[in-house]
Amino acid sequence: MSTHRPPTLAAIRSGGQSGVDRAALDAAQSCAIPICGWVPRGGWAEDYPRPPGVLSIYHDLRATASRDPAVRTRLNVYYSDVTVVVTPQAAIASPGTVLTEQSARIYCRPLLTATVADDPVLMAAQLAALGSNLVVNIAGPRESQAPGIYQQTRIWLTALFTDLAAK
Repeated sequence: MSTHRPPTLAAIRSGGQSGVDRAALDAAQSCAIPICGWVPRGGWAEDYPRPPGVLSIYHDLRATASRDPAVRTRLNVYYSDVTVVVTPQAAIASPGTVLTEQSARIYCRPLLTATVADDPVLMAAQLAALGSNLVVNIAGPRESQAPGIYQQTRIWLTALFTDLAAK
């Protein structure tokens, strides 16, 4: 595993929700990539419903003025160079993921999508083609919406970040 930040990545941004968001933060930290992101007021996540919520474990995240998770979602997309949506192999209906994709279109931000079954090398090439020092927002379904997505995504993202570091 890489111990230095891949030149393509300045930071990984995510909203701290269980599932894909949390896998992104944990994979980034394990690969020495800075993390950032917005969370709802009080640090709310489905498995951390009481303040300080996920802010108790991810000190680099910031709370919005609103408890509405949609505010967090929109801010994370807006303040990123690109958004990557990661989903399980089977399609699922995730309102937050749909909002993320809509926000990327509204804010004219690049949007890349992948499943945990895709080759992370292909995503690494797509990200590298966008430039260097990118702040990459990573989003996808919650653990309750796609059981097992945290572990699958963490493995996939670790492979992605390792490949980017090797470039």
